[in-house]
Amino acid sequence: MPLVRAQAENSNSAETLYRSGILPTGQLLHGDREIGVPVDGAEAACANCHRRSGLGTLEGRILIPPITSKYLFRTNGSHGLEDMDFRFGTGVNAHRAAYTETTLARAIREGVGKEGQPLGALMPHYQIDDATMASLIAYLTNLSADTEPGVTNDTLHFATIITPDADPVKRKGMLDVLNQFFEDKNEFLRGGRRIVQSSVHVKYRVTRSWKLHIWELTGPPEGWENQLRQHQAEEPVFAIISGLGKRTWAPIHHFCEEQAIPCILPNVDLPVVQEKDYYSIYFNKGVLLEARLIANVLHERDDKTALKRVVQIYREGDIGEDVVKEFVNVGGATGLQSVVHKLKSGSGQRDLVEILRHTTIGDVVILWLRSEELKGLPNEVGKNYAIYLSGLLGGLENAPLPQAWRKVAHMVYPLDTPESRKARMNFPLGWLKIRKIPLVDELTQANTYLACGIMAETITEMLDSFVRDYMIERIESMVSYRTVTGHYPRLGLAPEQRFASKGGYIMHFADNDGKQLLPESDWIVP
Repeated sequence: MPLVRAQAENSNSAETLYRSGILPTGQLLHGDREIGVPVDGAEAACANCHRRSGLGTLEGRILIPPITSKYLFRTNGSHGLEDMDFRFGTGVNAHRAAYTETTLARAIREGVGKEGQPLGALMPHYQIDDATMASLIAYLTNLSADTEPGVTNDTLHFATIITPDADPVKRKGMLDVLNQFFEDKNEFLRGGRRIVQSSVHVKYRVTRSWKLHIWELTGPPEGWENQLRQHQAEEPVFAIISGLGKRTWAPIHHFCEEQAIPCILPNVDLPVVQEKDYYSIYFNKGVLLEARLIANVLHERDDKTALKRVVQIYREGDIGEDVVKEFVNVGGATGLQSVVHKLKSGSGQRDLVEILRHTTIGDVVILWLRSEELKGLPNEVGKNYAIYLSGLLGGLENAPLPQAWRKVAHMVYPLDTPESRKARMNFPLGWLKIRKIPLVDELTQANTYLACGIMAETITEMLDSFVRDYMIERIESMVSYRTVTGHYPRLGLAPEQRFASKGGYIMHFADNDGKQLLPESDWIVP
C-alpha cells in the first residue's frame, strides 16, 4: 500500500476512534474508570470530554484539560505561557515535564500522568493495542495545530451570505447592523496592539481587526455551492456570521459542512435540520418549529373530539411546501385527517377564497402564507372552523389580517411575547438608535445584532485559539449564560445541539383593537 494512502487511512481511523469510539477493527472502544463505570463506543469517545477540537472544557470546578500537541508535548521550560489558555490552571504548567509517546500511552491505558500522578477519576483506562495507540497519538499531535483559513496575524475574516431571493428591506437592515458592528469593533482596536495580562501572567492578543466579506449569491440554488467555493478560494474566511435567505438555505448549510466553516445564526425561516451536522447554529427551527407547535396544541385541545380534519394551505414554490410535509409527519398524533391545498404560483386570491368557502364545521385551517397573501383574505371569515397562521411567514404582530380574521385567528409564535421581551429589546433597539440606523425590520436587525454580540464574546473566550471546532464548542458552552437574548426568552445549547431556542407560544389578537398580540398558552417546547 502506498505510504500516503496508508497515512490517510490511519488518520481517518484515528479520527473515528477519537470522535466516535470505534476502533480500526470496527469494534467498540472500551474503557474502565476507577469509579467503576465502564464506557463503550460513543460513550468512550475522547471527544465526549476533551471535545472535538481537543482543547478541553471547563464546567464549574470540573476541568477537562486540552490534549492538543502544544499542551501535551510542550518542552519543559522552553516557552512561557503566552499562547496558552490560563483557564485550565494547573492543567497548563510550563514547568512540568512534557509528555512523551510512552508516557502518553501509559496515561491513556492506565490513567497515570506524565510525572506518575493519577489522573482524574473521570478518565477511563482504555484497551488499545500498540498500532492503534501510535495512530491515535499521531492524530493528537496534529489536532487543531494548523492555522485556519481566514486568520492572519492581525485580522479575522468573516463572511455573510445573501441569497438572490432575499427580501431587500431585510437585506438592508442586516447589512446596516453588520457594517456598523464591524466598524465599532475595529474603531475600538485602533491605536495598536493591546495586551491583556491576567493575574497568573498569561498574555493573549485581543486586537485582531475584523473584516466582513459580503457574499451575494446569484441564479438558482443548484449553482450556489460552486459560487461559495469560489468565494472561499478567493477570499478565505474563518466563519460565516448572520446571513439572509428566503426559500432555501440548504446549499449554504451543505457548503459549510463540506468546508468545515461555522455558520452562526443566519436569518432564515427554514433552517436545515440534520441532527448529525456540526457547523451551522440557528436561532430555532423556524417554520418547522411552528408546525410542531400547532400539532402539539391540537393534540392537547380539550375539544379535540369536535375536530375532524386539518386543512393546510400554502403557495406553490414557497417554504410552505416544506412545512406542510413537517406537519404531516408530526401531526399524526392529533388523529385528524389531513388535507393539503396548493395555491398555484401566479394565481390570484380567487383560489384561496374558494378553498375557504368549502371549509366546514370541525375543520382546522392552517395558513402557511406570507403577509402579501394575507392581504387578499376575504373580509368575512367563517366561524365554524379554527384558524391558525404562521407568525414568521405572516409578519408576526404586523400581520395584515382583515379585522374579522383578527378576532378569531390563532398565531403560532416561536418567539417571546412582545410584552415580555421589552426590557431585553432595549439593548439592540438602543444601539440602533444611537448609531442612527433606521429600524426597517426589527426581528432581522435584532437577530443580526445578537449574532454579532455572540460572535464577539466567543472570539474573546477563545483567547487566540482560533480553531473552528473550538468556536462551535465555546458557543455551545457560553450562549446559555446570556441575559440579553433579543426576541427569545432564553437561549441554550448542549453539546452538538444546533437550535438555540426550543419553543414558542400560541397567540391571539386582543379583542379591544385587534392589534395587540396576547399569549393563549404557556411557553411550549414540542
